[in-house]
Amino acid sequence: MQDWGQGPSGQDLEKKVIEITDQIKKKFKSSGPKSFMPLVIVIVIIAIIIGGYSSMYEVDTEETGVVLRFGKFAGFSDPGLHFKMPFGIDQVYLVPTGRVLKEEFGYRTVTPGVRTTFNKQGLEEESLTLTGDLNVSDVEWIVQFQVADPFKYIFRIKDPVGTIRDISEAMVRKAIGNADVTQVLTTERASLAGTIQQDLQSTLNQYDIGVRIVTVKFQDVNPPDPVKDAFNEVNEAEQQKESLIFQAREQFNREVPRARGEAKRSLQEAEGYKVERINKARGETNRFLALLTEYKKAPEVTRRRIHIETLEEVLPKLDETYIMDDNNGGLLPFLPLRKTMEGAAK
Repeated sequence: MQDWGQGPSGQDLEKKVIEITDQIKKKFKSSGPKSFMPLVIVIVIIAIIIGGYSSMYEVDTEETGVVLRFGKFAGFSDPGLHFKMPFGIDQVYLVPTGRVLKEEFGYRTVTPGVRTTFNKQGLEEESLTLTGDLNVSDVEWIVQFQVADPFKYIFRIKDPVGTIRDISEAMVRKAIGNADVTQVLTTERASLAGTIQQDLQSTLNQYDIGVRIVTVKFQDVNPPDPVKDAFNEVNEAEQQKESLIFQAREQFNREVPRARGEAKRSLQEAEGYKVERINKARGETNRFLALLTEYKKAPEVTRRRIHIETLEEVLPKLDETYIMDDNNGGLLPFLPLRKTMEGAAK
């Protein structure tokens, strides 16, 4: 358990009081009864000074003070300067409730900073973990937590930090033991961390030690050094596969909509051609029916009219025109006046 301080009235101060009292007793025995009153006055003055000094304590901005009176819980202290009963009547334990505490597994931070240095020597028992497919992985992770109830955190169990570490290690080994090595090394790391965080918080709630888990995060997950090269090749192959899948999806999203658009355009053109042909056929039908009606009214006139209109439509398209003379039995050529006029115009 972490040794939380009690403020100015700690054990060192009590030891000094006992030492001073013993010295005074020795002097009193050697001096005799005549010096009793001065010694009593000195003891009273010392007791007053020590009592006044030990009755004050300070709580920092990121801390909460847990006050015990005669060994029983008396309340909490907010940040600031406070007074308490001296001579050990009140005891104050300062707990860092305003900070996010961190525990490291598989490595230790040596010098934090811009270029943080780490140490992994002698921590193989923490980091080496067996996966569900009987492969070994080298896992480094952190657990960040906050103290939600300082009284429970101090007095519910003897070693809260050690308990959090033991349960965290058990939850990590359980989650990794239920997954295969590919999931641990590549795709399922975030999901495994979330599962571990939930299981860890649930277990700590059963212990009721007043702790809230902030996050569980894998810092680094690697295969052991003897097989690291082979696993790196597998990882590269997985990444290449994912890249090809993304490229195929991109091409699919580009080509399929274009093909669908062209198909829709062809269907619309066919539909338009269909409507055009139907309307044209209906128009021809209506025109023929109207012409038939007129023909029934005056067959000879209508026949002549049709003949003349047909000639007006056909003759302009012919290069040469011949007129047959039934009486003489010969051919009467029709002068190509149109061609002559067109040639003169050119």
